[in-house]
Amino acid sequence: MRDFHRSNAIQEQLHDVVPGGAHTYARGADQYPESMAPVLVRGSGSHVWDCDGNEYVEYGMGLRSVTLGHGYQPVVEAVARTIADGVNFSRPTELELLAAQDFLRLVPGADMVKFAKNGSDATTAAVRLARAATGREFIAISDQPFFSVDDWFIGTTAMNAGIPPTATARFRYNDLESLATVLRAQPVACVFMEAATALAEPAPGFLEGVRALCDQHGALLVFDEMITGFRWSARGAQQVYGVTPDLSCWGKAMGNGFPISALAGKREYMELGGLRTDAERVFLLSTTHGPETGSLAAFRAVVRAYATTDPIARMERAGRRLAEGVNAIAAELGIGDYLQVVGRPSCSVFLTKDPEGRPSQEFRTLFLQELVGRGVLGQSFVTSAAHTDADIDLTIEVCREAATVYRRAVAQGGVEGLVKGRAVAPALRRFAAPRRVATTPIDVAHMLYS
Repeated sequence: MRDFHRSNAIQEQLHDVVPGGAHTYARGADQYPESMAPVLVRGSGSHVWDCDGNEYVEYGMGLRSVTLGHGYQPVVEAVARTIADGVNFSRPTELELLAAQDFLRLVPGADMVKFAKNGSDATTAAVRLARAATGREFIAISDQPFFSVDDWFIGTTAMNAGIPPTATARFRYNDLESLATVLRAQPVACVFMEAATALAEPAPGFLEGVRALCDQHGALLVFDEMITGFRWSARGAQQVYGVTPDLSCWGKAMGNGFPISALAGKREYMELGGLRTDAERVFLLSTTHGPETGSLAAFRAVVRAYATTDPIARMERAGRRLAEGVNAIAAELGIGDYLQVVGRPSCSVFLTKDPEGRPSQEFRTLFLQELVGRGVLGQSFVTSAAHTDADIDLTIEVCREAATVYRRAVAQGGVEGLVKGRAVAPALRRFAAPRRVATTPIDVAHMLYS
């Protein structure tokens, strides 16, 4: 097992200066086994290194934002060339036009696009636009994991302190009647959903039925393409499944890790945020850093890479080999009902269940502990085009060792004596417990700089 001495010291300092100890809840130390949350210093391809000198094969890849690999040279070089001439100006640049044209050539059914920095920028702008276009307040959202940091979504989660009641109703994915019930109950501005997720493909006719229900009830259809865009297809899930939304929201892999997102949609709606309308104007998106040149250059380089190198095929091949290998090991060890790799090959996850077959955070912690300690880092098995056969072979071998420990836990009926520390916990939860961090100040400066 590895030494995390310096990582633990830095993490302790992070808790002193950053609420939660990370700037993204999904990156928090509570998502990893206690005292085994590496603090990273660099990455290359599918590998990362922490401040203790440990090397890992990484999965998850920047919360699914890196599909071409860390430090992918064509993207890095394009950014370096561009920012040498300036990053942010007081007027639009030609690069904004070129990037918008690149985007609109890719996305079916989109007439206009506006760039921003974060996914929530785009999703909340879509909600605002739908409300303005329809004159309605209510939003119908699918029962999928995450859409925004803003009130309209976070108010529906367990972590809703400080948020007033939201005009948001949920419906069940792949259940047209549950959506119809919401649409009949009150006027709805938009139906907000992912067309698919890692664990859920649309049933035959479902997306077409959603489109028809939106048209019937006068609601806009909004697809969240944050994960599916550039992972299912460069043109998004809407191209894969052949259903065109009114608005779509993009981000993550658009810039191979560089900060860029986009709201795209039909001209009749998008123009409400512009200067070619007689209607009341919508404050659609207006961000200082939305059009900075570095991320737009990164996006254009990503588009070129997708046009010439077929990264999705490589991601899917790596993910398929990994899932098949790990599932074969679990079956061989007799724990296939408790440890499984499932989902779309480019976006797969591992399921961890207890001896009663229930999803278990304790067993998840055990599996993560055994992976991280052996040089595999990730909360999932989300691949990139940079994952090589050697990476997959190494990961499968690590999973064999981890699964052997997992089998012991299943046989003894629990993880006692096998897991060091407290279990991981859901990122969005009401209280810091069960991973509350002690508030007693700890002087670790000498550990870092001595």
